[in-house]
Amino acid sequence: MTEKLIRIEGLYKVFGSGAYKAIPYLQAGMDAEELLSAHGCSVALNNVSLHIAQGEIFVIVGLSGSGKSTLLRTLNRLIEPTAGEIFFKDTALSALSATELIDLRRRSMSMVFQSFALLPRRNVLDNVAFGLELSGVKAVARYQAALAALEQVGLAQVARHMPHQLSGGMQQRVGLARALLVNPTLLLMDEAFSALDPINRREMQGLLLRLQAEQRRTIVFVTHDIEEALRIGNRIAIMEHGRLVQIGTAEQLVNAPANAYVQRFFSGIDTSRYVLAESYADIYPATPAPGGSTHG
Repeated sequence: MTEKLIRIEGLYKVFGSGAYKAIPYLQAGMDAEELLSAHGCSVALNNVSLHIAQGEIFVIVGLSGSGKSTLLRTLNRLIEPTAGEIFFKDTALSALSATELIDLRRRSMSMVFQSFALLPRRNVLDNVAFGLELSGVKAVARYQAALAALEQVGLAQVARHMPHQLSGGMQQRVGLARALLVNPTLLLMDEAFSALDPINRREMQGLLLRLQAEQRRTIVFVTHDIEEALRIGNRIAIMEHGRLVQIGTAEQLVNAPANAYVQRFFSGIDTSRYVLAESYADIYPATPAPGGSTHG
């Protein structure tokens, strides 16, 4: 049985002054539009439960406003859930103090954003080493670690370059190297490749898959691009209006979409290339969930 790194149980995120009071209405079946109209609260996550296995690439897909990025950012409590619980291994994140949470993030989690967020006045090596600098690591040790991270993404040769000298694809590689620096157990990637042109985007997807084959870390990846999800994901979660609609392998989603919303993601896509590989479904069979959705 594959070990579960993350377990999410009954997670809600509601924005608004009466957020906590809104939860019983949602649990009673009130929809998000009615809640907004009646109580002025906006629902970002609505009763999400799932698990993420150690060593898998778990991709969250949805349209704008579906809650996918909100869900990702609850995993390290950048966004605080309104109700429900997230477990990292066997630790309930809500039970951690601010100091304990910071320590967990530093030891076990890294994040890559869509924006490259490089410091323009620092060279590539200094950008990658910046987190260790803030942690008080001595220069020799942090530069050795940063150079090793750059070697992983094929950029050791530009360690002394400035960010403006790099292409968009190279800048995102620097961002990935920075995230890999601490050898995180969990890598969170929020639309990380969305700003890249198609060629660089595909190269970054290939790089991520190569690194995953070597390192087998747990990656949670948010995207609006179903083809990207099909290419890199071991399992894919489809979200709509804050709800989890279906979780499954590429083969499961293509062959048995839970509803018309899921099916529309595959319209016009040649899905055959994604369902002929060795099936991950043997490890994570889909199971029916209440309401007709399918969860893994």
